[in-house]
Amino acid sequence: MTSTKRRTAAGLALALTLGLTGMPAQAEDDVIKVRLMGSDLAADIARASVHACRERGYQVSAVVLDRAGDIIALQRDTLARRHTLEIAERKAGVVVLAGVDSGQMRDNRGDIRPELNHMQGLIIMTGGVQIRAAGSLIGAVGVSGAPGGDIDADCAEAGIEAVSERLDFAE
Repeated sequence: MTSTKRRTAAGLALALTLGLTGMPAQAEDDVIKVRLMGSDLAADIARASVHACRERGYQVSAVVLDRAGDIIALQRDTLARRHTLEIAERKAGVVVLAGVDSGQMRDNRGDIRPELNHMQGLIIMTGGVQIRAAGSLIGAVGVSGAPGGDIDADCAEAGIEAVSERLDFAE
C-alpha cells in the first residue's frame, strides 16, 4: 500500500471513530447555506416604510441593511433631514449586531447603551426592525425622522408587512 493510500485509510478510520464517539464530522460545516435578500425586495421595504410614515404625516428616511450590515437600499422622503439617513442606518446596524429589534436591544442592554452608541455604525434607539425569511435573519430596516422611535418602528414594521407574502414563502 502506498503512503498516500495509508494516510487516506488512516484518515477514514479516524473519521469513523470520531463519528462513532458523537463528535460532529467536519464535513457538516464545510458548506453553509445562507439566505440573502435581493435589492428589489430591499427597495420595496424601504419605500413602503417611508410611505407608511408619510401617511401618518411624518417625513422619514428608511435604510435596509443585508445580513452582513451593508446597505442594500435606502429612501429619504422629500422633506426628511439628511441626518435621518445616518440614524436609520445605525438603528438597522444594531439589529444586525444583536439579531433583535433595536428597541428590544435598548431595553435589554441599557447597562452598555452609552458604550454601544460610540461604536461606528450603531445607535441604540428604537426604530430598527429585523427582516426574516423562513426563520433566518436576512437583514434589517431602520427608520428615522418621526417624533419618536416607536413611530419609526411602526413604519419599519409596515414596510416589512407590505412584502410579508414574499418573505413568508421564501425557501
